[in-house]
Amino acid sequence: MTDDAPRYDYAAGSARTVALSVGCEFELNAAQSVPAILQIAPRQQLGVQFHREQWDTTSDHHGYIDLYENRCERVTIAAGDSRIAYAAELLLSDPADVILPDAPETPVASLPDEAVSFIMPSRFCLPDELGHQAWQLFGAVAPGWGRVQAIVDYVHGYLEFVPGASNPWTTAADAYRAGQGVCRDFAHLAITFCRALNIPARYVFGYIPDIDVPPPDEPMDFAAWFEAYLDGRWHTFDARNNTPRVGRVVVGRGRDAVDVALITSFGPLTLTGFQVRADEIMPPGLTDGEGSAGSWP
Repeated sequence: MTDDAPRYDYAAGSARTVALSVGCEFELNAAQSVPAILQIAPRQQLGVQFHREQWDTTSDHHGYIDLYENRCERVTIAAGDSRIAYAAELLLSDPADVILPDAPETPVASLPDEAVSFIMPSRFCLPDELGHQAWQLFGAVAPGWGRVQAIVDYVHGYLEFVPGASNPWTTAADAYRAGQGVCRDFAHLAITFCRALNIPARYVFGYIPDIDVPPPDEPMDFAAWFEAYLDGRWHTFDARNNTPRVGRVVVGRGRDAVDVALITSFGPLTLTGFQVRADEIMPPGLTDGEGSAGSWP
C-alpha cells in the first residue's frame, strides 16, 4: 500500500527496498516412511530477489512448480522423528501494499480466461451458499475497490480471531456461522463474498514481518490474505489485519487453502514442533552505522 513518507529509501535516488530473512522449521514424527509435499519456499516473481536459500533436512527432496506457479517440494519423510528447516534471504524492491481506491471492477464478460475460475465455488469458499448474505450486505455498495474494502471491513469486524477456533475442514460458511476463526477463515470468508458479487478473488499465504506494527501477542506464524481482480490486475487485501503492511512474501496462491497446504502427507504424520520467522535485515552493500554489513556477506 502506498506510503507518503517511505521509510525504506536506503539510498538517495534508489528504489525503495526491504531485505528480509524468512524461514520455518518443522519437527515431525512418522510411524513409517511417508511421501509428502511442502509449500514453504517463496514464489519466484518480479520484485523479489533471492540472495540465498537453504534446506536443512536429511530427507530426500526435490522441487517442482505446480499449476498455480507455486514452488512445491516433494519429500520422503523417514520413519521416526525428523526435522525439516528452510531459510532464505530476500530483497524486496516493492515491499509496501498498494492502495488504488479508484480501481473499478472488471465486468465478467471482460475477464481474462484465467481469472474466471476465481469467481467459482471452491472447497472452502462457497459463494453459492453465502450469495444471499453477500448481496444483502454489499449489493448496494458502489462497485470497485470500495466494495472490496467494505467486505474486508465487515469480515475484520464480524469474525473474532480465536487461535484453534477452526480446523482443516472449516469452510467460509462454517466460519460465518461460528463468528470466529483464524487468518485463513478471514481470507476464505472475504473471498466468498467477493466471488458472490462476481469479483474474482484468490487465496494467498506467506510470510509477513512485523515492520512498523506492534509485535503480536502470539508467536509468529504463516499469514493468509487474498487478492481481488480489479481494473485488469490483482490487488492485495487483508481481512485479518485490515491495515497496510510492509514486506509481504508470497509463498502460495490458489482457489483456497486446499491449493496451498503447508504439508500434504500421503500417510500418517504427526507435527510435534513448528516455528516461523520473518525478520528485516540489513540489505547488501550497506552498513548499520558501526561498520558492519548486517546479515548479508
